Amino acid sequence: MVAAESGGGVAVKTPAHLWIIGVLALLWNAIGAFDYLATQFRLEFYMGKFEPEMLEYFYGIPSWAIAGWAIAVWFALAGSVGLLLRKRWSVWAFGISIVGMVLSTAHGFFLSEGLEIMGSSYLYMTILVWLIAIGLFFYARAMSAKGVLS
Repeated sequence: MVAAESGGGVAVKTPAHLWIIGVLALLWNAIGAFDYLATQFRLEFYMGKFEPEMLEYFYGIPSWAIAGWAIAVWFALAGSVGLLLRKRWSVWAFGISIVGMVLSTAHGFFLSEGLEIMGSSYLYMTILVWLIAIGLFFYARAMSAKGVLS
């Protein structure tokens, strides 16, 4: 464990699980960032695996929902980096990411036919993404409260 100084000047040991969760979060959110970029840049090797109606759906997402997706992806990635840097702002980054997810999910589930077009795998993947995002937010908040993040 590495000692980190909390706001009160007391050395707090950084638990090993922070490094494990931080690295896993970084890898997970890097995959999300790649998915976002591959979709936005319409990379053929990536987008070629989708059916035409799925591509039409992806390419027809309104800009406000794309902005929500971008906020979700990039703030989650920043939050992961913040965890590894043991920065308290990672809590805010994960929180802002969740706000972006609300916008993105609202479009995909309630304001479009995203769920019908993408099928049950979209539902299950979205649930997984939400569970991980909420878990990372609460984990970062707990580490901040314990003085591990400064």
